Amino acid sequence: MKKADRVQEYVRILTIAGSDSGGGAGIQADLKTFAALGCYGMSAITALTAQNTQGVSAIHAVPPEFLVAQIDAVVGDIGVHGVKIGMLHSPEIVHAVAQAIDRHALPHVVLDPVMVSITGAPLIEPPAVQALVSELFPRARLVTPNLDEATLLLGRPVQDTGDMLGAAQALLQMGAHAVLLKGGHLPGPEVHDLLLARGLEPHVMQAPRVETGNLHGAGCTLSSALAAFLAQELPLPLAAEAAHSYVLDAIKEGALVNTGHGRGPLNHGFSPRSALLRTLR
Repeated sequence: MKKADRVQEYVRILTIAGSDSGGGAGIQADLKTFAALGCYGMSAITALTAQNTQGVSAIHAVPPEFLVAQIDAVVGDIGVHGVKIGMLHSPEIVHAVAQAIDRHALPHVVLDPVMVSITGAPLIEPPAVQALVSELFPRARLVTPNLDEATLLLGRPVQDTGDMLGAAQALLQMGAHAVLLKGGHLPGPEVHDLLLARGLEPHVMQAPRVETGNLHGAGCTLSSALAAFLAQELPLPLAAEAAHSYVLDAIKEGALVNTGHGRGPLNHGFSPRSALLRTLR
């Protein structure tokens, strides 16, 4: 088929995040999620990590100019329908991403403020936290912190479900347009997530807790699924529900699978969808 005859294109999602050599989180989890949800995934790597199910042993930062080159190469040729942003370790990297969002008018940006790995390893320099808030909160359609990240961003603990609404409201006051606050770190038989957006009523999603140690990359997977569903033009509450459901099922399907000797990954490919196509206008 000649190029001029092409009338369709894939739904294309770009992940701007760190690489997890163990395959459970970071861009590897993002790309698996995009593929499972029928989207065409692309990546711009912010950092390389030496990592497995037991932890992060080394981080090698990508220079900002090379990150910019990756983004420009992808957007300039292939184009982007949605963006997931993950690990941004330095203020310079944050600034480079903010400029790229503006330069390319990147749509449906989902910001996962990755600050600490599930095993406790720090993944961001302290000065980058403020840059994240000032430069990316206003540019993202949705921010998806867990409670530990919200605690770091707000400078006060978020200790129970009763604290979640106030924390989400405070994050909106810091410049976010919408917040999905993830409550999985709280104890109890159920997991509560809270979606709060300007102009919308609070939307609580809850599900029975799955007893498993295989939760590595759950946050990356959720934010990637959100970017995929938003790029498919689902309204924010429906995209949140769909992403929440996908992650829950991926956790269930991977709950008893043995991968490595630490915290294992989700089963991203439990129910893959056919590639989603759009007709070119």
